[in-house]
Amino acid sequence: MLAGVSLVVLDCDGVLVDTERTGPAVVAAMAAEVGWHLTAGEVRERFLGTTESFLLSEVRAHAAVEVGQEWLARYRTRVRDAFAAAPRTMPGVHRLLGALEDRGLAYCVASSGSHARIRHSLTAVGLWERFAGRVFSADDVPRGKPAPDLFRYAAERCGRGPGECLVVEDSPAGVRAALAARMPVVGYCGGPTPAHWLQDADRGVVSALDDLVRSP
Repeated sequence: MLAGVSLVVLDCDGVLVDTERTGPAVVAAMAAEVGWHLTAGEVRERFLGTTESFLLSEVRAHAAVEVGQEWLARYRTRVRDAFAAAPRTMPGVHRLLGALEDRGLAYCVASSGSHARIRHSLTAVGLWERFAGRVFSADDVPRGKPAPDLFRYAAERCGRGPGECLVVEDSPAGVRAALAARMPVVGYCGGPTPAHWLQDADRGVVSALDDLVRSP
């Protein structure tokens, strides 16, 4: 699976840190407060892997009252606080990063989250120092996932061509973004994402991060 790869590009939420179980519940609660009733599962299906600006635009379009930019600020605070109460990595993250380092493979983060959110999440689980200087956000590019801009930017900043990268994603939007960037992509279903949502990933779907380094 890592043959020909020199850079592994990792999504943050749902791949490195276990935020995808808390974030959708926060969005569902906050959407209900402005008159748009969604379940956490519906939130996950609509918004997994997309940008915060897209989330805000959809809440504004469906809300029963006017929603301002401050809604997004409150959302960031509530997600941050929910995660800080019980910060967790996804299973196998430390083993994966150690194995990549042992093989001399570079890795980076490319996330739809803001830089502040990424830093908070990685710091909370003790991973920030391992990624510092190699963290890329939708804030850095004109278009977030599912557009290819973020993955292209991450590869360029790390000095790699698309074919030298392997993207690890837990969202359909992320899989589409990687394919649009002409990068091989593995779908990760070890969290709440169903495997069939990731069926377009051209390097297959894994349920354990360890499988990335176990497979030939």
